[in-house]
Amino acid sequence: MIWSLPVDTTALPADHPDADLEAALNPAIPHTCDVLVVGGGINGAGIARDLAGRGFKVLLVEQHDLAAHTSSSSTKLIHGGLRYLEHREFSLVRKALQEREVLLRSAPHIIKPLRFVMPHDPHMRPAWLIRLGLFLYDHLARREVLPGSRGVALRGHRLGAPLQTRFKRGFVYSDGWVDDARLVVLNAMDARERGATVLTRTRCVRATRGEQGWTVRLQREALTPQGQPGLHTVKARMLVNAAGPWAHAFLRDVASAPGGEALTRHSLRLVKGSHIVVPRLFEHEHAYIFQARDGRIIFAIPYEQKFTLIGTTDVEVPSMPDQARISDEETAYLCEQASAYFRAPVQPDMVLWSYAGVRPLLEDAHADASAVTRDYLLETCAHGAPLMTVWGGKITTYRKLAEEAATQIGQMLGDGRGAWTRQSRLPGGDLDAWIGPPLRPDRDMQAFLSRWRHKHPWLPLALAERWTKAYGARAERVLGGATTPAGLGREVAPGLYECELRYLVRHEWARSADDVLWRRSKLGLHLTPEQRLQVQAWMAAAVQGAVTAGTVGAEVVPAMAEAT
Repeated sequence: MIWSLPVDTTALPADHPDADLEAALNPAIPHTCDVLVVGGGINGAGIARDLAGRGFKVLLVEQHDLAAHTSSSSTKLIHGGLRYLEHREFSLVRKALQEREVLLRSAPHIIKPLRFVMPHDPHMRPAWLIRLGLFLYDHLARREVLPGSRGVALRGHRLGAPLQTRFKRGFVYSDGWVDDARLVVLNAMDARERGATVLTRTRCVRATRGEQGWTVRLQREALTPQGQPGLHTVKARMLVNAAGPWAHAFLRDVASAPGGEALTRHSLRLVKGSHIVVPRLFEHEHAYIFQARDGRIIFAIPYEQKFTLIGTTDVEVPSMPDQARISDEETAYLCEQASAYFRAPVQPDMVLWSYAGVRPLLEDAHADASAVTRDYLLETCAHGAPLMTVWGGKITTYRKLAEEAATQIGQMLGDGRGAWTRQSRLPGGDLDAWIGPPLRPDRDMQAFLSRWRHKHPWLPLALAERWTKAYGARAERVLGGATTPAGLGREVAPGLYECELRYLVRHEWARSADDVLWRRSKLGLHLTPEQRLQVQAWMAAAVQGAVTAGTVGAEVVPAMAEAT
């Protein structure tokens, strides 16, 4: 069948509420809602989306940016957790494996299949045991997209070329890769488009429980001179605590019930996971999984075309820091473990960028942090106004967690509306108008890129590839109707044009250069410090109201950059 190229039906009309910058920067705060969700990580955004799709009036508040912490600091994998089989967490692995292909179909632009190479070290465990584990991994859940595992002779093979010669054989299996921060943003976008209100830079400072509902005090950061700083009061029928690493502190310090009633019986174990990014260590597109001598798993993953991502560590921390950072010891550890497998040693002075996040794991009896369960628990309390607290979880199972949470919330509110997200697409993931019925997510994206480039042949190839992978079908909105390079606006930094920055401010809650360069994209890795300052200056001018319907004063941004 021949499919005609779609016309640009995604451009927003002038009277659309998001077409106005001030409305985007300062959305109205509702006085009442059915459910108030605290926490703009993957679980909070997923729950808000599911509830909004069921018709509930939802308010999501996040004290910083969406995915500002744990949810943008993962290893960026959609995976079943092969190593969890050793801990006999078969239920968790099966649940995660079932979700892999659901998520691949929902967002093929930001989630893609990825093949992993596991070199066999006979000193670790026998080959037959690995083969048995991979057989279970292949068959615990139905696969339609991802190929199964197989053995590979590494000597003389391109997959063995980067490895030390002592590795003669290995195994290859499938999982998925995800742009974790964009996954959060897309869930929040879908929630908003289904009627939810999403407020970033908004802190919940007090939540008081009554018989009929919660009275919540919000403190909002004023981003523009026309903003609404100060405290705002919202009445909610139900409160959802999805604050991640802050979940226990939220119940202890912010939420209160009459008579000092305890709001939880559980506690968190905070485990810091750190990653390093080094120049590309191998040319193919497979990833590697290594087992360290201490039993931990280390991944080496192709990253942003020019780099390799190596992680992760498991370091317990006593409390949630303001900003998690990798330590010198963690950097040395990751370099040492990678060097035990790669021919070329990985040295700390090769590290170009690093990041760390604190995983909120549900406390259990394990002494080893790497063995603590990654499963989740939804704790509900219905004495008076209902409360739900999300404990633990992992990015792969976020949709299932949100679905279960929304179903329980509906039951607690006396309105059991049906689940809907399993067959749905996230914003940008519906490519049918471009390529017809979907077949395989990876091949669908190749077809979409080809069709999109055919419609916009004047766009540079690198820009077209990046936009289609980041925005999917929403790339048309980023383009904003431009038909020539001049229509993209000024090139604020290499490959980053004003039209994209305006889109991110108006539609994706971007408020700072870090929001753009390290969460909505990873362009920060590709830019010089001076170029990053240019983006910082543009964003500062935009948020302060210098952006009009079309342009930023051309003389403002260079002046600000030079001053910086």
